[in-house]
Amino acid sequence: MTFFFVRDRPHRYRFFSSEPLGPLPARFSRTRDIWEKAKAKVTRLNPRTLLQEQAFERGGRPGSEPLRILHSGRLDEKAVRTRLFFFLQRQRTRHTLILAGEALVLPLTGLAALLPGPNILFYFLAILMVIQWQALRGIHRVLRRDYEFVADPLLAEWEEAIASRDRERMKEAAARLDEAHPLGDIKWGRILDR
Repeated sequence: MTFFFVRDRPHRYRFFSSEPLGPLPARFSRTRDIWEKAKAKVTRLNPRTLLQEQAFERGGRPGSEPLRILHSGRLDEKAVRTRLFFFLQRQRTRHTLILAGEALVLPLTGLAALLPGPNILFYFLAILMVIQWQALRGIHRVLRRDYEFVADPLLAEWEEAIASRDRERMKEAAARLDEAHPLGDIKWGRILDR
């Protein structure tokens, strides 16, 4: 599996894998309809965020080989390694704080069960918590793994296009990335051009 560590148009780093968005975890038989409705709402979230969450989880899967991470090559390996480390640290802190906040809100959404109809809000929050917990666990594991950084000229072309703020060059670079590194139904421009 290949991972990408690249800047988006607002110059924020993104981390995601070449694997397309997969099925969300866990199935409950008794409340399957409510769970499926909540899953449908979660999957309508920003695909950039979901791809990153799944990349953290996938990168943290056990394995002996180093993670293969493509980057633009505009910085030397030591600088990329340092930026990735601080990016992962920031994401770990962010995920911990969000999970703590969600844990405080979750009991309140459980009270909505007293209202008639299905408690989709509770299940929606529960699915988000599962996704974030898996991502946080993956971040912890990714921080302890070895990396193999590979410079990709297409990612360098993308970062040069965003540095120049040329929308046409960005579209062309995103189209070339779609051809070279397909991400399933999601296009590179949708992930990076926000």
